[in-house]
Order: sequence, then C-alpha cells, then structure tokens
Amino acid sequence: MSWGVMSVVQSVELVLDEVSEAEVHRQWRVLADVGLHSPSPAHRPHITVGVAQEIWPRLDKVLGQQTFAPLDIRLGGLLVFGARSPILVRAVVPSTDLLSLQHRLFAVIADCPGIPANLHPDAWTPHVTLARRLRPGQLQAAVDAVGSDRDYRATVVGIRRWDGDRREEWSIT
Repeated sequence: MSWGVMSVVQSVELVLDEVSEAEVHRQWRVLADVGLHSPSPAHRPHITVGVAQEIWPRLDKVLGQQTFAPLDIRLGGLLVFGARSPILVRAVVPSTDLLSLQHRLFAVIADCPGIPANLHPDAWTPHVTLARRLRPGQLQAAVDAVGSDRDYRATVVGIRRWDGDRREEWSIT
C-alpha cells in the first residue's frame, strides 16, 4: 500500500518530554523561517510506532494495558525519506527498549487494515519529522538550517492515539 492511497490514517505514537518537544519546535521554527514546510507550531512532536487506515476503538484498552515506563532515547542525525517530495526527519537511535516497545504496540494493531510495510517490526525507522513536502531544490536549505544541530537526549513520556478522520488525539498512557 502506498501512502498516496491512504488519505486519512490513524496512528499510535510516542510523545516526548517538554524539553525535547521545545527543541523540536525550535527546529521547526528555524525551517519555517527559511520558507520550508514544517509542522504547525500547534502540532506535537512524536514518534509514530504504528499506522493503519483504521485502528479499531476496542484496541485502545489493549494498548493502554501494555507495560509502559518513561524511556530515555537519543535523537540523532538527519535522514531524508522519499525523492519526489522529500521529508526531512531526525533519526531516533534505536535501542533494545525502544524496539521492544514498538514491537509490543504494533502487535496490538497488526490485524488492522491498511498498515504500510515500513511500519512492521524489523522494517520500522524511528524518527521525528522536521519538514515535509520539500521540493528537491529545497533539500539542501533544510539540511543547512538544522544539520549542525547535535544529537540530544530525550525521554518518551507517553503513548497517544491519533484519529485523522476526526482530527483528534488522546492519551493511552
């Protein structure tokens, strides 16, 4: 399934601590200041661990029953996804604990319809999105704007659900 076919999605996401969120927001502002499309300031930075066309409501309870404790992570270097409309992201350095959490959460939604192959365990690339829908000529400007930022520690402080149909989010943990 291609992302172009999925017009609206539902997701399971990891949310970051306030300090880390502020740093991602700063990077979004830097990118916006040079005219690049980054998420809205009202958007909350996150790490998507699962996406489907529909995540059945009954699964929220099962997701909430998963063992969760705040998890230290490291936000690393820049990655580029796609070619026609590149997306610039900051890699999340995978750890055993992060991969285990993603595997457990993914297992809950694995039978939901429309899960892209790149979200399956062992194909997932954890990241935080910095800029979307870049034209190929804008990629260098985006990298120049935030490429010198150093890796930094962050903490995953919760799990949330996003429903693109209703444009609503809610906490699972």
